[in-house]
Amino acid sequence: MAGTMSRLLLFLLASAFAMADDPYRYFTWTVTYGTISPLGVPQQGIFVNGQFPGPRLDCTTNDNIIINVINQIDEPLLLTWNGIKQRKNSWQDGVLGTNCPIPPKGNYTYKFQTKDQIGTFTYFPSTGMHRAAGGFGALNVHQRTLIPVPYAPPAGDFSLLVGDWYKSSHKALRKTLDSGSPLPFPHGLLINGVEKGSTFAGDQGKTYLFRISNVGFETSINFRIQNHKLKLVEIEGSHTLQNLYDSLDIHVGQSLSVLVTLDQTPSDYYIVASTRFTRKVLTSSGVLHYSNSNSGLSGAIPAGPATGAHWSMLQARTFRWNLTANAARPNPQGTYHYGNITRSKSISVANSAPVINGKIRYAVNGVSFVLPDTPLKLADYFNISGVFTWDDVTTPMGTPVLRFNLHDFIEVVFQNTEKTIQTWHLDGYDFWVVGYGSGEWSENLRRRYNLVDAVARHTVQVYPNSWSAILASLDNEGMWNLRSAMWARQYLGQQLYVRVWTPEKSYFNEYAIPQNALLCGKASGFHV
Repeated sequence: MAGTMSRLLLFLLASAFAMADDPYRYFTWTVTYGTISPLGVPQQGIFVNGQFPGPRLDCTTNDNIIINVINQIDEPLLLTWNGIKQRKNSWQDGVLGTNCPIPPKGNYTYKFQTKDQIGTFTYFPSTGMHRAAGGFGALNVHQRTLIPVPYAPPAGDFSLLVGDWYKSSHKALRKTLDSGSPLPFPHGLLINGVEKGSTFAGDQGKTYLFRISNVGFETSINFRIQNHKLKLVEIEGSHTLQNLYDSLDIHVGQSLSVLVTLDQTPSDYYIVASTRFTRKVLTSSGVLHYSNSNSGLSGAIPAGPATGAHWSMLQARTFRWNLTANAARPNPQGTYHYGNITRSKSISVANSAPVINGKIRYAVNGVSFVLPDTPLKLADYFNISGVFTWDDVTTPMGTPVLRFNLHDFIEVVFQNTEKTIQTWHLDGYDFWVVGYGSGEWSENLRRRYNLVDAVARHTVQVYPNSWSAILASLDNEGMWNLRSAMWARQYLGQQLYVRVWTPEKSYFNEYAIPQNALLCGKASGFHV
């Protein structure tokens, strides 16, 4: 009893200091349906506070975010905060493995901290196929005033949400997948909710920060600005070496930031996004407008790269961590020497598209994930049996959870034997992408790993018939979703959960279950 009281006192003291030092930001978001026509055809969209895409959420490192989400659509809903680590707090992750969904006409208040992060992130609805109707938006975490970023303050800061889009409703797309058929090729590509016409204005000679996120369903994109260089400065919370590019590939679920200097003749210039690795190329365009320009757009829309996956893989290898730049805390972000740490465990993750019971499914290591009615986090917390299976399963459909110890340092090799590019995301963490390669991975390929300045990020692409390798320090206790970022594949089973755990119960390792936690399924009869 005394030990419990001591831990509680320490937690309350820590909370009091956090409240004193770190600001609280309060929001109320109402999620509704509304009519949108991004591709010229009226369809049902999902709005947040009447906006499509949803409102941009700007905050500062270590801010405490309190968002009351009111669900006014006709289906249960969750929002997830893509790339926010949710330190010690998988209770707020906003996916069906950790949270009960918000029922229609109900609400839930998310409470989380943007702890020790700076960078470009997004949020989106994680339930069903809601993401295909909207509900997504930009989530940008800015540095505290005492932490300089490795570039001069830009004259402006723009968020660009780029993604493929369907004319069909999210319910129609879900029906297609439930029937056992794959989705058709997307009908278009959008920038900030429109196919053409998004305009970003600036002054000649000044430099602007462009934050670009791929919020689409299945297609990688290439981003470029006519006659302008892109200086890469940040990828998903990591400052990078500031290389210049004519164009950049951005894969599903990924985000990055570039500096663009308006150093051309005053005019209007094309901002272009186009799909990659697709037979039919979808293109969306916007406008970079010089404030002193009297000229409109001229010339042809600049073409994207002429070559495919090999070019993209070579470009990805040029993304390097800036080891001398400050992180969210006042020390260089490269002071953690990940390349010198001994691996605790190595796992292989292979994607596949099996046909099970006459219907197409997607799988991880041959197992297609079945989502139970009870969130896995609640089943684990309340010790409810029969909800999931620990570690490997041998059935073609199951609900596996991989067990790891807190502070394990693991290697994950993603193996893609399909002809299409894949992307993978891990909630609760960023990880070092240490290698890409063609063909089948083997142990001798470890000698090619970048163990010095690989970029830490939360989503990694795996090229067709290729592999990608990551290293991750499992220092964040909780139940975390490892999933395909390509949402139809996730919906039909290409995901699993990872439990990071220690027998030592402490608020320094994991926060308590929220008092407002929604309970459902087999957890309905329990009390918080």
